[in-house]
Amino acid sequence: MRLADSHCHLTDTQFDEDRTALLTRARQSGIERFITIGATGEFWHNEKAVALTQEHPDVFATVGVHPHNAATITPETYDQLRRLAQEPKVVGLGETGLDFYYEYSPREAQRRHFRTFIQLALELDLPLSMHVREAYAEAAEILRQEGGGRVRGVMHCFTGTAPEAEALLALGLSLSFSGIVTFKNAQGLRAVVPLVPMDRLLIETDCPYLAPIPYRGRRNEPAYVSQVAATLARLKAVPLEEVAQATWRNTARLFGLDA
Repeated sequence: MRLADSHCHLTDTQFDEDRTALLTRARQSGIERFITIGATGEFWHNEKAVALTQEHPDVFATVGVHPHNAATITPETYDQLRRLAQEPKVVGLGETGLDFYYEYSPREAQRRHFRTFIQLALELDLPLSMHVREAYAEAAEILRQEGGGRVRGVMHCFTGTAPEAEALLALGLSLSFSGIVTFKNAQGLRAVVPLVPMDRLLIETDCPYLAPIPYRGRRNEPAYVSQVAATLARLKAVPLEEVAQATWRNTARLFGLDA
């Protein structure tokens, strides 16, 4: 059984002491592909993510600016992202989107740059890894307006309702589930899982955050993505191997990885 972690933050400073060891643990657990997200706080994480892909054959990267940092974006930022996007193992843009829960950047700045990222994704023919919190309806509307159903991408760490999931699926997007789906208070989210077609399903850790049960409260790492897969298999009433195969195939297809 092989698995893919479709959204992890391998450049996070929490991994600086044991990054190689945690990748080894993940591989021993069956994780064979990692999508590390360049949009991890400061912009230099994008450069670090690209460098990491050059060190590890099974690590791929996205580059972007998190909506928390949307207010810091300048025209030069997009020039840098276009340059980084030419690197051979950069397979997407992100994470980008709307976070109206924390509002670390003004909503209008988030909206404006989300629209720009959508256009950049279409220009570069790359998928989007999207972060949305307390703004699924508005994000779906912006995607309709800017992308017209042409945008490829995944709503990472999906935590919305069934109608919000259906709106995103109608746009051709995939939904990714994290350790949150294992939490005791996530009954509503677990009810959404059976509604997601198997060919639109991804799994992730979002590590070092959101460690699943039974690791909740610890630093998360890619090896734990198997707990997410096991929960989805139970909710869909299918063998774990079927979820593993589907999410591997979906991650490879979305991000253009080797089969």
